[in-house]
Order: sequence, then C-alpha cells, then structure tokens
Amino acid sequence: MSAKMRIAVAGAGLIGRRHIELIESSRDCVLAGIADPSPAARDYALAHNVPCYADHRALLAQEKPDGLVIASPNTLHLPMALDCAEAGVPALIEKPVTETVATAQRLCTAVKKSGVPMLVGHHRRHNPIIKSARETVAGGKLGQLTAVVGLWLLKKPDDYFEVAWRREQGGGPLLINLIHDIDNLRFICGEIVEVQALTSNKMRGFAVEDTAALLLRFANGALGTVTVSDATPAPWSWELTAGENAVYPRQDQPCYVFAGTNGSLSVPTMELWSYPHNPGWHAPLSREPVALAKFDPLVEQLRHFLAVIARREQPLISVEDAMGTLAVVEAVSDAARTGHKISLRRIMEQVA
Repeated sequence: MSAKMRIAVAGAGLIGRRHIELIESSRDCVLAGIADPSPAARDYALAHNVPCYADHRALLAQEKPDGLVIASPNTLHLPMALDCAEAGVPALIEKPVTETVATAQRLCTAVKKSGVPMLVGHHRRHNPIIKSARETVAGGKLGQLTAVVGLWLLKKPDDYFEVAWRREQGGGPLLINLIHDIDNLRFICGEIVEVQALTSNKMRGFAVEDTAALLLRFANGALGTVTVSDATPAPWSWELTAGENAVYPRQDQPCYVFAGTNGSLSVPTMELWSYPHNPGWHAPLSREPVALAKFDPLVEQLRHFLAVIARREQPLISVEDAMGTLAVVEAVSDAARTGHKISLRRIMEQVA
C-alpha cells in the first residue's frame, strides 16, 4: 500500500480549517503541518497534534510536504505560491488566485518555468450541478447558446460590515462573491470577451458597491446579464439555491438560466425546457429534469488535488485559467468606473 500524501495548510482561518477537516477525514492524505503566525493557529495546531510554523517557508523547508493548501489572505497568495514553485511543492491556491491580473501573470510565468503543478480553488467547478450544466451546454442539448441570465441577490446582515475592510473598495460582492459566478459562467459557457457594468453604493453609502448590473458578451456570440446585490432579501443566489453549504437555508429557485436555440436550462433546479413538437410560442413546452450525481465538491477538489500532485490529472483550473476569471472581474470594475465597454483582450494584452 502506498504511503499517504502529506498535505500542509497555510492559513488557519475559517477556510483553512475547512481544508484541514477535509485532509484529516481523507483516507489518502494526512496533515503535515500548519503555517500561520497567530496564537490561535498555534493553539489549533497543538489541539490537532501537528507542527505549526509562523512562516510558510520554514514549513516547506522542515516538513517537505507533498502539497500545500494556500488559504491565507489574498495579499499572500502570490509570495506563497512563488515559494512553492521554487521549492517544487504543488499548491492548491484559494480564490482569487492573486490580487490582480498582473500578479497572476507573474505567477503563471513562474509556474511554467518551474513545471510545478498548481490548482486554483474555484471549488464550484467540482460541484456536480456545475459539471452537469457544462455538459448540457457543451453537448448541444440547448442548440446554439443565445442568452445567459445570472442572479446573485441576498441580504448580508449588518454585523457583517463591522469588519472594516468589508466597507472599502475590494471588499464587496464583485470581488468576494461575483468572482465565483463569473468562473461558473466561463466554465459553462466559454470565454467572456467584452463587459459593460454599472455599480451603486446607494443602499449603505459605503465606499464599496452593494449593487451591480453587468452585460457580458461571450466568444460564442451569446449575451449575458448578471445582477448582483447584497442588500436585498431574495432567494436567487448560488448560496441559497445550490445547497452546497448547510449554513444557508436552501431555496427551490434558479440563480442561472442558459437559453439556446433548441432549449433552455435553469440552474441549480436543473430543469431542461424545450418544444418536443412544432416549436413556437403557441406550442406547449416540455420540462425535463436533469439527473445529477451527488458528492461534496470540496471532497472532490481534494481528491483532484492529490491526483494533480501525483501527475495523474491536469489541474481543472490552472493559474492561467483562474487569471481569466480575475480579468473579467477587473474588467467589470473598469467598466463601472469609466462607463465604457471593456475588452478582455485589452486587459490581457496589458500584462502580456
């Protein structure tokens, strides 16, 4: 029997501890150590009987793990990942891959030079709902994709904003929440090539946006709209509809609609709508449920990461791919600030 892989975690906050739980529950890996300078992290590591290092570089040097999960604050993603590349240690980097497209490009160059595989933690790509939606669209069941509708509408509680950075630019739903939905849409529908956007902070008056409206053009010609607000009681968001996280009360509603020339798909309700005979608006529509496998996307992400370390699988979302998602989010911010259409090609050419 082969030895279990030794996986370390940098950052023992909320997300990092979830990764630790998954590693400790796995039959295929063990926790090699934790890197986090906080006293709380030291106490946590002691309780889990694993070494704790204030600096991730000391962990890499002393423990020589097979892989490192980077669940640190966003500003540390780049230096930690660069150190992993230099040390030859594959990494699972929580989203966003880095803070900016420019820094993501630096990391992309380092990864290509080193040959060390890295996986970015857009974990929803591992969700069976998203995988099935991608297969439905790519498999042609909808015909030619024409239009995409995305909704992310919910109300964050007032005490959420007691943390100062959540009231400042970069702490709002565009970078913190919408990046997940943008990645879902890219994964299901293909590349986004042009963006227009409006944002508003009228509801709370903070420096950060609370509401945004997006218009997207996809490379395949489809158009998309996405409406975002964290200031309204509503059931239409991935968090409340997908059932992925039990802390959110699940609602039987869609948050995405994918429309094509032969049919339409609502997600995550997974209903396929089409005309079985005599297509046209006077004919009755049929509604067909799309069957789904059931598995925890975070468990699947860890399995995949171990396969990436072993070179059995290529990263489902590479640094370069994740940079594409980050570029769309930057384009949305630029479009809202300038009032102009923003070309994704221009964003990428600026860092090439």
